Amino acid sequence: MLRGLALPRALASALPLGNHRSSPRSVPPRAPPRWVRPRALASDADARSPSFSSLDELAHHLRSLTGDPLESDGGRIVTFRGDTNARVMIIGEAPGAEEDKLGVPFVGRAGKLLDEIFASVTLSTDRHCYVTNVVKRRPLNNRDPTAREIEWYRGYLREEIRLLDPAIIVCTGRHSMRTLLGKNCEGITKIRGRWFDVDGRVVMPMFHPSYLLRNPQKTPGSPKALTWDDIREVKRKVDELSLIEPEA
Repeated sequence: MLRGLALPRALASALPLGNHRSSPRSVPPRAPPRWVRPRALASDADARSPSFSSLDELAHHLRSLTGDPLESDGGRIVTFRGDTNARVMIIGEAPGAEEDKLGVPFVGRAGKLLDEIFASVTLSTDRHCYVTNVVKRRPLNNRDPTAREIEWYRGYLREEIRLLDPAIIVCTGRHSMRTLLGKNCEGITKIRGRWFDVDGRVVMPMFHPSYLLRNPQKTPGSPKALTWDDIREVKRKVDELSLIEPEA
């Protein structure tokens, strides 16, 4: 248990998916995770420091947002999906084409794969998690967000974290990872699957689902195989912290 991590509150309204079976293959025990305390997200200088009383108020504000650096690209604001009382937060990088159409994060092919990854360990991204992105509009032609764009929206992400108060944060992709852990952290291929302590919350970087779609191999050591290891470790931590109340 990490120092400074508050005792988790159970998700009274969230029930685990009861009809899924984990893979029957035997898995060697993982080595104890290496805990790292990076620079705190809350201490970073933000381009904006908004404050809201609820996640719904924040989302309402975002939907009427103007003057942000991606407004000129023509995309719509994409807020969040999932449970606003969840103790597990999933942070992606930026919306894609399908997300831009619907105004909801992770609803395209990558989003469906994300759902499948979490469902493989009986976690629902809608019932047990809160899902958002670092950047709130789609960059033109799905390019990577720039450092300036990430910095501009950073205050909104920080406010989401404050309001949600998650116990676990899963960062998918390098931009999400570096927003939480700092620009000088190691590459995601080196530190994915490891736990970090950020402001009393446990944070794990994982490969972005879009990267897995481009690398579909399932051989040992492949990105998909490593992600299977990572999501089982996330579920182990969820169970350790008793973040989801068992079905009666």
